[in-house]
Order: sequence, then structure tokens, then C-alpha cells
Amino acid sequence: MTHSEMAWEFAGLFHDLKIEEINEVLAKNVPIGMLEFFDSYGADVASAEGLDGDTAKRIPNMLLLGYLLRVLEERLLPEEPSDLPS
Repeated sequence: MTHSEMAWEFAGLFHDLKIEEINEVLAKNVPIGMLEFFDSYGADVASAEGLDGDTAKRIPNMLLLGYLLRVLEERLLPEEPSDLPS
């Protein structure tokens, strides 16, 4: 599976989850400090770029989805061989 295919599968799966299920995924996979960081950083980016309303509110969510996708990749994709001898 390619990174792109994995991202599309993840997006489809995430779209079908109920709010309680999303909260469970977040609780099991994202430290509270990371959630706070995404919220703060998203607000900073929105302010710096002059964004407000729904667009500004979506920035932390996009950061969070990217983080969750990266966690999924690390768990599912085989590690690349190292160039260093064993």
C-alpha cells in the first residue's frame, strides 16, 4: 500500500466514525499535550495568515489528522533498511 492509498483509506475510515469513536481514537493515540499544541499552533497560524471563522477552526483538525496518519504509517509500513552495517 502506498502512502497516498493509506491516506485515502484513513480518510474514509475516519469519516465513517461516530464522535464517541473519534474521541476513543484520540484518547488512545494522541497525548493531551499534542492536542493542546495543535490548538495553540493552529490559532497562531490563523492569526498570522489573517484567517478566521471556519477556516481558522479547521487548522488544528488538519494538524491532528496529519499526526494520526503519521502514527498509522509508523505502525503499518515496514521500516526502510538502514545503510549502516549491522
